Order: sequence, then C-alpha cells, then structure tokens
Amino acid sequence: MNKPDPVEAALDRVAALKNEAAGSSVSAELRAFLKNRYNLVVANAAKCAAHFRAAELVPDLVAAFHRLMQNPAKLDKTCAATTEIANALYELDYVESEIYLLGIHHVQMEGSFGPPIDAAAKLRAISALGLARTNYPAALDEIVSVLVDEWPDARIGAIRALAVNGGRAGALLLRLKILTGDREPDVLAECFSGLLTAVPERSLRLIALFMDSEEIAIAEAALLALGASRLPEAFDLLKAKWERTAGGPLRKTVLLAIGMIRSDAAVEFLLALLAECTPATAKDVLAGLALFRDNEKIRSRVQRVVAHRNEKSLNEIFGQQF
Repeated sequence: MNKPDPVEAALDRVAALKNEAAGSSVSAELRAFLKNRYNLVVANAAKCAAHFRAAELVPDLVAAFHRLMQNPAKLDKTCAATTEIANALYELDYVESEIYLLGIHHVQMEGSFGPPIDAAAKLRAISALGLARTNYPAALDEIVSVLVDEWPDARIGAIRALAVNGGRAGALLLRLKILTGDREPDVLAECFSGLLTAVPERSLRLIALFMDSEEIAIAEAALLALGASRLPEAFDLLKAKWERTAGGPLRKTVLLAIGMIRSDAAVEFLLALLAECTPATAKDVLAGLALFRDNEKIRSRVQRVVAHRNEKSLNEIFGQQF
C-alpha cells in the first residue's frame, strides 16, 4: 500500500483551512505549517495567513522567512515561500524594513529549459512595495535600483511602489522612466497606470503622446491607461485620437478605452457612433458599450440602436455581449 504523500496532505489541509472560520485553532495550524520543511507548504500557509489577515502570525512569518533565507537555493526553490511570506507581510501592513531589505537584494538564479532565470524577481518586486511603506530613510534609493532591474517583474514592483507610496519624488521618477523608455511594453504600461494614479491631471498629456507610438503594444497600453483613469480630460484626448485614426489598427482599443471612461459623454459618443458607423466599426463600438451590460437603461438604448439597424451580424453580437 502506497504511503500518503506528506506534501499533498499538508497542501490539502492548508487549502481546507481557507473554508474554516478564522480563530485560534486555524492560526495554530498555520503556525505549524509555517515551520514545515517543504517550501510549497510554507508558501500556501503564508497565503492563507494573508487571506485571514492573521496579524498574530507576523512573528511566525518573519521567523519562517529568516529560516529559509539561511540557504534559499536549497530550502526555497523558485522563491515560492519567501515571495508569499513577503506578500503576506505586506498585506498585513508590516512596516519593519529588515525583511523587505533582504528581499529587495536577493538574487536566485535557477535552471530552466532555456537560459537560467532569476526566481527572486517577484520577491524583489513585493519587497519594493513593502519597503516603500516603512520609515527606512533610504527606501527610495533602494527602490530606484529595482526600477532598473534586469527582470521586468522586479521593475514592475518598483513602479507600483513609487506610484502608491513614492510621493512627489516617486511620481517624478515614474515620469523619467516613461521618458527614457523600457524594452518591455508591460513595464511602460505599469508606468502609465502608476503615474495616472499618483498625479492624474499632470500626467495626461505625457501619456497621450504614446497613443501614437509606432509600437502597437505601447500605444494600446497608453490608450487603456487613459481609459482607466476615467478623467473627463482623458475622454477628450481619446475622442481626438478617434477622429485622427478612426480606421486604424487601434480602432477597437480606442473604442474600448472610451467606454472605460464610463462618463455620460463617453456613452453618448459611442451610441451616436453606433447609429451611423459601418458594420465593421459597429462591432467594435459594441465591445466598448458592453462594459455597461449591467446598466439596464444603457443596455436598452444600445438594443434600440441595434434593432433600428436591423443587421443580422450585429444582432448576434449584441446577444453574445449583452
């Protein structure tokens, strides 16, 4: 008879704990799992601690992190546990700098099917976020170093840290990062969103410049960031973009971004366009209006326009999206 796998048994129990009511017995079990020899068990226990917002487990999370960092290449393959512990501490509003400083400097190269990868990139990212919340006097100095990290996941963490807790200096650093560029569109997309979070009104014109980027992924990121801002001025910029390049390859993204503004002006613009545009464009207009499928008033107005057009393909798309 095969012996039960101890890792699977522990992971199953941790998963089951999430369905139980928070309390001392759950915390006691998680405390034991945080001492487990298997890093995946520790990782899931840390995730569960964050789920329950179990502040009483903070000392145990800190102790587990230090234990694993004694020999991380052996004890914590892929940095699974240390990353989840750092994230749990961040979620639990832990503001001591020591753990985050250890995490932000950690590099762990591991083999892959191609070149070696740095398994600690996400740990550096979450450590940057955590460090930005602390009173550590050189926090920005450390985070700036991650802003130019070799690995995109780490750079994205630094961007989020600067956007949320970097203050005016953080916003200026994000602006500089946008102006100097990045080889990864996802990193620039995070910069766009972060800067619009930190200083929305002062960022619109800069980000709007990238709507016309020759690199489609960057142009799309700028458009969607402007839409997500929901600022009236962003609608004006997106509308102007539509008027310049209505038939271009970014047609669907522009219309979706306009829908994301979620203002009355944006809805009226899309409805007017739906009534008179070509069938091909109408499909993309519906994608933008589909964001309002749960608004019965707007849904009814869209349905009336579609019914008036009386086009089979449009009726089918409306049925699918609404």
